[in-house]
Amino acid sequence: MNHWIVAPIVLPAILAPFIIMVLRYHLDLQRIFSVAGVVALLGIALTITAQASGGVIQVYELGDWPAPFGIVMVLDRMSAMMVLLTALLALPIVLYAIASGWDDRGKHFHALFHFQLMGVCGAFLTGDAFNLFVFFEVLLIASYGLMTHGGGAVRLKAGVQYVAYNLLGSTLFLFALGTIYGVTGTLNMADIALRVAEIPAEDTALLRVGAVLLLLVFCIKAAVLPLHFWLPASYANAPLPVAALFAIMTKVGAYSILRMYTLAFGPDVEVTQGLVGDWLQPAALLTLAVGAIGILGSQHIARMVAFCAIASMGTLLIAISQFTPGATAAALYYVFHSTLATALLFLIADLIMERQGGAIAPKPPMPQSGLIAALFFVGAIAMAGMPPLSGFVGKLLVLDASRDASDATSVWAVILIGSFVTIVGLARAGTLIFWKSYDAEVVTTDETAEGENASAPAAPEPQPGLAFTAVFGAVAGLVLLTLFAGPALEYTSKTAEQLFTPENYISAVLGREE
Repeated sequence: MNHWIVAPIVLPAILAPFIIMVLRYHLDLQRIFSVAGVVALLGIALTITAQASGGVIQVYELGDWPAPFGIVMVLDRMSAMMVLLTALLALPIVLYAIASGWDDRGKHFHALFHFQLMGVCGAFLTGDAFNLFVFFEVLLIASYGLMTHGGGAVRLKAGVQYVAYNLLGSTLFLFALGTIYGVTGTLNMADIALRVAEIPAEDTALLRVGAVLLLLVFCIKAAVLPLHFWLPASYANAPLPVAALFAIMTKVGAYSILRMYTLAFGPDVEVTQGLVGDWLQPAALLTLAVGAIGILGSQHIARMVAFCAIASMGTLLIAISQFTPGATAAALYYVFHSTLATALLFLIADLIMERQGGAIAPKPPMPQSGLIAALFFVGAIAMAGMPPLSGFVGKLLVLDASRDASDATSVWAVILIGSFVTIVGLARAGTLIFWKSYDAEVVTTDETAEGENASAPAAPEPQPGLAFTAVFGAVAGLVLLTLFAGPALEYTSKTAEQLFTPENYISAVLGREE
């Protein structure tokens, strides 16, 4: 077996407890090991992506127990791509957290950071629905700690709401798994696909209930309207480098929709046909619309970026909901772009908040104002989908893939109008923060997205040079994604072809020809 497949899970699983038990009183050593761990994870991710690029699906059987009786990890083009995206995202964020001193404002930041990476990578690599639930819980438990890192009453309140919403999602997840197991007798994803195809149409009512419950869980994770209500307050009140890492968490929900509803409950499966796409697309259109309106109406920069995350998820899910190879290829390209762009904007928002607070209003001049304004401009055009960056390419791909859809007009209208509203909202924020004249008699309170957070500890002295290096690293990722759009689209197109040929996945996991 290829042991590289489990390395993205094993590495952070070893490193996180090592940091807690051995390095807990040595912040400098925690930082060194944490950065080294992320660099190693990036190297592993590049290795498995190169292995998966040939199109061969590899399976890792834990304890040498074959599927469907044992737990399996599956490496295909999509799981490798998502692990690589996670590692690419983690590197600038951990550097920024160190540079800004966020890792020193509470306990166990680096250990929680690596537990989070373990959960995310595990969710992408697992081939078993129950272990998908387990890795969801791992990443959520770590995110609870990261969310409240640094303390403060407002952050704690938002964290409690975040925990409550996600516990609801976890409960629904268990109900869905119980229902599917009761009907099919298995939770291995490949085996579920086989069993679903064998069930007579008249006996599928309970299976359809399970499939819908599962979709609801993934939609909560992906912040699809009307299940998005937990995201703005949670992300806006989290430490912003943590919110930047959370940009990958909504993508876990989108990934899970793509995985389960192309493999087990695919568009060609008779018993679940029309169960997902028919109403996922209207929900995605509304998600984009609400996200764009939220950007325009936000009075706090962190909350505005949180709505950017919602709007980008709307665009992504519009493509996913079509369940065609072309639209899925566009969606996978857009996943890469939107994750990096959202993280970039959160990091820039933190630079602004550290210097002059988060209210979108005229403020006194701040240090490095010109440089931060330039970075905000780059982040804004990337998020809005303006040329020349990858957001423009991604939205063009989504629009092109939607040409033959029955509701192409409404899709094009919502994407184009949503992009315009996003541009106006981001331009308004940039104008007020960087250019509008400051009136010293106007006083604003903006310590957090929702109010004063006086109980939070004082920030340590930042290292602006390293912080800007991390932000420029995220910008470089977007530039490279634009320059290499052709090879990237070729990879995502082949990935989409692999996804819509589930027979190969089933054969690789169960070891038999279909």
